[in-house]
Formats: sequence, C-alpha cells, structure tokens
Amino acid sequence: MTSQDRSRGSECLTHGVRVTVFPSFLPEQSDASRPVFVFGYRVRIRNEGPFPVRLISRRWVIVDAHGQREEVEGPGVIGQQPRILPGTEFDYASYCPLRTRWGTMEGAFAMRLDDGDEFAVAVARFFLVSPTPPV
Repeated sequence: MTSQDRSRGSECLTHGVRVTVFPSFLPEQSDASRPVFVFGYRVRIRNEGPFPVRLISRRWVIVDAHGQREEVEGPGVIGQQPRILPGTEFDYASYCPLRTRWGTMEGAFAMRLDDGDEFAVAVARFFLVSPTPPV
C-alpha cells in the first residue's frame, strides 16, 4: 500500500482473517453537476487462521460528507459466498456512489467455519475521496 492508500484505505485483522481495502475515485463514472461521485474499492480477504472460512454475508455503513448514513446488508459479496482456505485470499472489487465529494465506509463480514460456528470479521473504516475541483 502506498502512503496515500494507507491514509484512505484500511486494514484490519479479526479472528485470523485480515481484510484490506483499497479505495479509488472513478472520475469517468462521476458527474459533479448531478451531483454523483462514484468510488471503486478493492477488498482483499486473507485467511491467516488455521481453519477454512466461508463468507456468508456483508454489512456496510456508508456515511457521506453531510452525515447522511446508509446501511447495506446482503448475502455474500458480488454474488459469491467464497470459502477461503488457510493461507489463501479472496479479492473482489465493487463500487459506491455518493452525492458528496467524500465519505466513509466500514462494516463487517459474517464468516462461518466448517463446523457451523459463525463470527464477524471487521472491515475498518476507509475513506472515499474525490480530488478537489479546480478553482
């Protein structure tokens, strides 16, 4: 991660599962006159624990620059419920539209072990930031 990625992205280790997020601004899909600002983010989920885990569901808390809060929940990620073996990782990319030039996201993934036990894995807060408009 570059220093800019570290200041906007996040990394968190919970119960042996490391989640790293790399956000980016998508200018080609954004339009300040509407206003809509679209941000992409890439998520890497690495199983550093001793047992396979399956990602069951996700929960996001999205807050824009005006303090408007939205919660998004659903099964899996990008239509998948990946099983992640010890020492391996699962990467995926998604996006988030905002009506402001910046905001934050954070959340959690529900994981299940093969024996049926479930636990939450934190996704630390990361920042969605568009470049400052020219003056």
